[in-house]
Amino acid sequence: MKFFDEQANLRAPFQKIVKGLAVCYTIAICLMCFLPQSVYPTLKSMETPGVQHFGRITAILTPFNTLVHFGKIPDLVDLIFIILQNVANIFLLFPLIFALCLLKPNVRQVKKVLLMSFLMSLAIETTQVILDLLFNFNRVFEVDDLITNTLGGLLAYLFYRLIRSVTT
Repeated sequence: MKFFDEQANLRAPFQKIVKGLAVCYTIAICLMCFLPQSVYPTLKSMETPGVQHFGRITAILTPFNTLVHFGKIPDLVDLIFIILQNVANIFLLFPLIFALCLLKPNVRQVKKVLLMSFLMSLAIETTQVILDLLFNFNRVFEVDDLITNTLGGLLAYLFYRLIRSVTT
């Protein structure tokens, strides 16, 4: 069974499945990104090096913060935890951007995917700041999240291109 038609668009039965999964994943992103941090179990109570506090707003404004403050990370467990956070951020938007590439031919351009991924990430980070101001959700605005989420969008686009080339 072919997933794509002659114009490289996803066939109708698969479109419904992908749309449903995209809606579910969008809800999951909202839950992951907008619930208070206290809802989630804490593995370590360390503060990431480079954190800045502006009243109730917490931010990491240094690009590539883990690399810049590598020597300030106290132990291997903390380093692994920080690296895993960055890897998770790479894949945060991956499923959603991949679904959009499958469903929307007009977004299948690298510039559009990069812009869309960056703007989604910026919206998430900005909303977290607003939630922190209004409700003290203990969220952190991170420049690295903008970078890693955008990278994840790019990887989703490249994965879409690979899947399309293999299956058409």
